[in-house]
Amino acid sequence: MDRYERILTLHRLLKSAHYPVPLPRLMDELECSRATLYRDVAFLRDALGAPIESAGGEHAAFRYAVGEGERFELPGLWLTSDELAALLALNELIGRSGPGVLAGALAPFKARIEHLLSDQGTGKTLPIERIRVIAWGERKLDQQVFRVVAGSVLERKQLRFRYRARTTNADSHRRVSPQRLTHYRDNWYLDVWDHDREALRSFAVDRIAEPQSLEEPARDVAEQELNDALASSYGIFAGKPKAWATLRFSQHAARWVADEHWHSQQKGEWLSDGRYELQVPYSNSKELLMDVLKYGPDAEVVAPLSLREEMKIQLQLALGGYQ
Repeated sequence: MDRYERILTLHRLLKSAHYPVPLPRLMDELECSRATLYRDVAFLRDALGAPIESAGGEHAAFRYAVGEGERFELPGLWLTSDELAALLALNELIGRSGPGVLAGALAPFKARIEHLLSDQGTGKTLPIERIRVIAWGERKLDQQVFRVVAGSVLERKQLRFRYRARTTNADSHRRVSPQRLTHYRDNWYLDVWDHDREALRSFAVDRIAEPQSLEEPARDVAEQELNDALASSYGIFAGKPKAWATLRFSQHAARWVADEHWHSQQKGEWLSDGRYELQVPYSNSKELLMDVLKYGPDAEVVAPLSLREEMKIQLQLALGGYQ
């Protein structure tokens, strides 16, 4: 835990405590030594003006002064990058919704977000328009379809729909037990138990048509089984990993790839010549190769041989379009 996180955690602990918090508990919560804790307490009290009261001796403890502690907030914007992203995403969602069923329900959230994104000391609203959230690759979605699908997921009801696969453009009719909705790269996917195929499947919600929620209860599949079948391989494509891909990136691209999250089980290492080698499990190679191709000549598929040959074919076909 870095100093920023320790100060924020210390403030939240003292703010929510009704009684003085013992020193050992603070050290345990902040994962720090006694000396570090005292330095953080001094910074919070002297630099940030927190109304900290302390009791010395063997049973040292800290708390905020009654009355003052309720009014005190950390000056400025004390949010982690993840918290800020979550707030901005919700704020954008409210902005997109416009007038409708949820407008009144979401209004208090918008007011709360604006409060959180303001300077608690002065009350000045921070210019959140200075921060952009850009959607990437978002596909058009029928909101009525989404409501029926989401309703079946939450109500745990079976679902019937017509599905047009994007790869083949072929229609099929499915009866499924919806398991969960997945938001991936700005698009929604429905993970299901397919009763006709008797297997787990994942469907793009934007390709679903004529959804009908049924009265039959949905069959529940354990989360671990869902993850093993639908989340253990690279990207959105389902299936247990059939192999590990070894990818090698130039010194130039390595500065980006080394800091990127490709998969929860990825393995990476720097090579002696400054290049970076990344390993990820995959089932379907399509999305993986698409992501490697965006690095152009700065990326190379090393193994397995079948994946390397598939990449060579893709590059030859692409080059053929320019001849």
